[in-house]
Amino acid sequence: MTPTQATALANIAMKPSITKRDSLIVARRLARYFCESAEAIHDERRMLRRGAAVLRQFEPFTKQQADALEQQARDYGAAKLEAVRPVLLAYGGDLIRDHSGYMEALGFDAVCDLLNVNTVEREQARRDGVDDLSGLIFVHNLEDSASHRGEDFKRGPLFEACLEAMMEFCRTAPKDVLPDPFAPGGPLYGAPIRMVQPDGTVTIKRPDLTVHDASGSRVVNCG
Repeated sequence: MTPTQATALANIAMKPSITKRDSLIVARRLARYFCESAEAIHDERRMLRRGAAVLRQFEPFTKQQADALEQQARDYGAAKLEAVRPVLLAYGGDLIRDHSGYMEALGFDAVCDLLNVNTVEREQARRDGVDDLSGLIFVHNLEDSASHRGEDFKRGPLFEACLEAMMEFCRTAPKDVLPDPFAPGGPLYGAPIRMVQPDGTVTIKRPDLTVHDASGSRVVNCG
């Protein structure tokens, strides 16, 4: 897709008369375009950094060239990435909460059709009680499921948009809004926590253990 085509799609998306079906199709196409554009920038940056790493091996004679390549990597596509991010944030925020009402307007099967969810994953999601947009796109990552079955990582343009919105929420939300993932019942409970002290030293805090013996149960602070 060219930038001109992307602009044309964006104009279509803003029309009051656009249907929910067409709106979701446009959202997918635009999100894919912006994700591919961002990935192309990151690919170029990685190539520049690899070149800089090769030059570092011959320092101090190549330090200036290596520094220049690393600066070029930082600068490459920066303005475009800055423009892409708020678009993905907007799409992701809308999709996670389904502010546009896609699921209510179109129904489960129609949304799955538009997201290209194959029959096996669709029926499994139905049995699992998945009935919302964020469940399909973000939690279970079923968009284009036929093309990436069995993969260990999540992907997809709408998933990337939701991920961007979720990361922004985690970065900006007050601490008391987010549950502690290391607390009992949390997904990271039991994992050691590395804590950076004011003087720069790092200490490891391990979770308390509950010990059971003839005297009963007691909690042991592992520090």
